[in-house]
Amino acid sequence: MDSQKKALLNYCIALGDDSLTLGHRLSEWCRNGPFLEEDLALTNVSLDFIGRARMLYSYAAEVEDQGRGEDDIAYLRDCREYRNFLINELPNGDFAFTMARQLMIDAFDVGFYKGLTQSADEMLAAIAAKAIKESRYHLRRSEDWIKRLGDGTDESHERTQKAFDQLWGYAAEMFEMASDEQQLVDAGIAVDRSALKAEWSSTMHSVLKEATLDIPAQDWAIGGGREGIHTEHLGYLLAELQYLQRTYPGQQW
Repeated sequence: MDSQKKALLNYCIALGDDSLTLGHRLSEWCRNGPFLEEDLALTNVSLDFIGRARMLYSYAAEVEDQGRGEDDIAYLRDCREYRNFLINELPNGDFAFTMARQLMIDAFDVGFYKGLTQSADEMLAAIAAKAIKESRYHLRRSEDWIKRLGDGTDESHERTQKAFDQLWGYAAEMFEMASDEQQLVDAGIAVDRSALKAEWSSTMHSVLKEATLDIPAQDWAIGGGREGIHTEHLGYLLAELQYLQRTYPGQQW
């Protein structure tokens, strides 16, 4: 496999990992949402991300062409082989924490998938064309919730501010390019994530200001997800996610 093809394989798997881990986390809100309509809404958003993961893993398997399928990639890798952003694997916390994380990711995804629709790779461009529609809807939801929570009761304001303070340093790795990613950018295939930070920051500042929330201090940052270095939480997530496939091999989505 040549270097560009290997980079494309890694790229698809990393994007799939982002979607799978977040989709699984959001699925944990099923029957636990604050009220019925939001319970259903979070479950549907979860399904959007899991569907996105399926498309990316299927394409990764096609690029690799070694007999693996989407299920093998999703379920039969160890923790250090996953390449998702750390923010995606964090436990849900309370509703304010989940929605604060969602806003940060949605604001990134809108810029990212908008850029990826212009990819020279036709399959990635097609996946992005579907994902951008979902991401715009997700962003409208998370923006609305953060404004309601931040400018709501004293308790909702306090919990939402605390959530952003706890999450803010996880945003840094969304804009740090992986070692083989620049090769794909040069080929017109990938998105230069470092160029998305200004738009993301503008969106976040605007929403937080309207929500009467303070912009957290940028005095810490953590990363490593794209290199397979994760928090302790991913292992527990994968134990649950992969249980059925590892216990009863050969099951399919």
